[in-house]
Amino acid sequence: MADNLSNTAENLTLDWILGVGTPTRPTTPLKVALVTANGTDTAAGTEVTGGSYARQDLAVAAAVAGATSNSADLVWSGMPAATVVGVEIWDSAGTPVRLWYGPLTASRTVSAGDELVLSAGQLTLSLA
Repeated sequence: MADNLSNTAENLTLDWILGVGTPTRPTTPLKVALVTANGTDTAAGTEVTGGSYARQDLAVAAAVAGATSNSADLVWSGMPAATVVGVEIWDSAGTPVRLWYGPLTASRTVSAGDELVLSAGQLTLSLA
């Protein structure tokens, strides 16, 4: 997901790089949400609901050549019937903050009770 930071994350990143103020690091663990309609810089997408769906913890390795990816499989079991078109990354604060968003390479349609897996390395994050 290149160039898909939310405005909030863009501002935090710029403030940190430029030494402006003291930006607060997002609350971890970061969580990956699945969406049935993609969001924008300023608006969240439509998150999957129902079944046993819950946001999953994101684990990543240190960035190399300006990118990183999930270092462990992301597994959603007991999904509701849905067509998943994208993902969003949120922090885990009491009032979560959306940091990243983006479409899947190809939408995935699941039936009620199905499992959806993003294997390690499939969710790539970069700033370029």
